[in-house]
Amino acid sequence: MFGVCLILAGVSAAAGIQVSIPQPEYEVARGDNVTLPCQFKPDISDPQLIVVSWSTLSDEAGEKGTPVATYFEPPGTLDVRPQFEKRITMTTDLSTGRADLLLTSVTLDENKVFECEVKIPTDDVGTLTAATRLVVLVAPSKPICKIDGKTEYGQDIKLTCVSEEGSPVPTYSWQRRSVQNLPATMPAKTTEANGLLSLFNISMETSGYYICTSTNKIRSASCNMTLTVMPPSMNIGSTAGIIGGCVAGLLVLVIVIYCCCKKKKKEEDYAMGTMEDGAPRDEDLAKIEGEYRDDVRSDRNGPTADPRTESDERSERNINRRDDYDERRERYDDRQSDYDERRSDYDERRSDYDDRRRYDDSRDRYPERRDKYDDRRDDYDDRRDRESDRRDRESDRRDDY
Repeated sequence: MFGVCLILAGVSAAAGIQVSIPQPEYEVARGDNVTLPCQFKPDISDPQLIVVSWSTLSDEAGEKGTPVATYFEPPGTLDVRPQFEKRITMTTDLSTGRADLLLTSVTLDENKVFECEVKIPTDDVGTLTAATRLVVLVAPSKPICKIDGKTEYGQDIKLTCVSEEGSPVPTYSWQRRSVQNLPATMPAKTTEANGLLSLFNISMETSGYYICTSTNKIRSASCNMTLTVMPPSMNIGSTAGIIGGCVAGLLVLVIVIYCCCKKKKKEEDYAMGTMEDGAPRDEDLAKIEGEYRDDVRSDRNGPTADPRTESDERSERNINRRDDYDERRERYDDRQSDYDERRSDYDERRSDYDDRRRYDDSRDRYPERRDKYDDRRDDYDDRRDRESDRRDRESDRRDDY
């Protein structure tokens, strides 16, 4: 009697509709099409109404799923959510109990759990729903490799490697090649985790090529970088700063030298009345006149042994002095004439120079120099006037003599 009861209980539990999906998980590459099958067996032989609906379940517990598509029989219509229009269809065969969902151009948004539910009036006992996970596969994007830290002796640095896309989540691996591009082992105390390669107390031997590979079940992608470890003094930024400073200093020095040379040349052009130009100096004229006066004075005050002889000697000395003085005077006149010619040439050059715009700009830019030149010119005019007066006095004195 007890066994009969167990059999009846098992038959009662098996009664009702049975909904099932053959596989717990389906995989599809992004952009491809996929069909999610749903099978059901109604408990009644000729149901009058069947409602089959597909929805996506939330990953958070307690939240309801989002409807995707619903099929009604009769009248045999399909209701599809707006965001899935033209991308979802449902193939139904009530005689065999099939209601398959077809998705086209799959995106990462469909990487979710899909649930199939069948509702038949008066047949609400049994397994009404079945679920499966759709895994959308995306190849890893080309990873981005970066260096975090200073590549100097004794420093700790990190090499990072990240693929922005990839489903399933890609795994990362690092390889190292020497400067000669030969396979090499990782430096001591190196750690690697989730695409992060940590290097400690780096040195010249740490230099080389580092390759990161991002891989999932579809394919792989890689990136590489060159690591060059340098002493602190060989830092590129510091070296560039030193070179830039030297170049700037050299340019400043060249500009200063050029300006000084230009200034010196202009001062030489402005300078007048120098011995090199042959202009007479007051010291020379005073020296000549002083010597002549001393000779005359000494002759007048000297001892007289024989008046007649002394007078003859004095006359002879005076004649010699007069000849010497005339000769010096002629040389002085020649020098004065030469100086006047140079002065005339200078005036012509100055007249040309005044017509130039550059000279006007220079005059405006250097008013102090212009004032100094005017003062020098006035001094020269005064000196020439004094010399003319001196020549006149000398001529009068010579006539009186």
